[in-house]
Amino acid sequence: MSNGSLRPPPSRSVASMLAAARSCLREAAAAETPAERYVAAHLAALRAAAAVLAARARPSTTRRASRPTSAWVLLTGLAPELAEWSAFFAAGAAKRQAAEAGATSIVGQREADDLIRDAETFLAVVSTLLAAESPSAQLMAVS
Repeated sequence: MSNGSLRPPPSRSVASMLAAARSCLREAAAAETPAERYVAAHLAALRAAAAVLAARARPSTTRRASRPTSAWVLLTGLAPELAEWSAFFAAGAAKRQAAEAGATSIVGQREADDLIRDAETFLAVVSTLLAAESPSAQLMAVS
């Protein structure tokens, strides 16, 4: 195992993040209002992104001042193959925050339904990506 490019198997936290993403998608499908559906779908995508970050992030050996950084920015850096997805979901973050804050008319039914489908697709892409990177992740992709 002298090859530095080999990655350890995904942790339970990665599997739990993927499970949380699936749970958010179920919540999105069951939500009553478009705003609630949109928020839950966006959070599902965010949890899927977090799973990739957890699987690929490596501890930094340098100390630098930490500033809050968007998960979508981090994802683009660690998984450039997901950059288009990152840009797409980053563009919807302000709308999600507004909906979380109570702006119920900011999202229509069709937009919420479209985001649910997009989040489902993103979760499938992430699950496949993580399964390809680690044989033990294949259980995560199908569960």
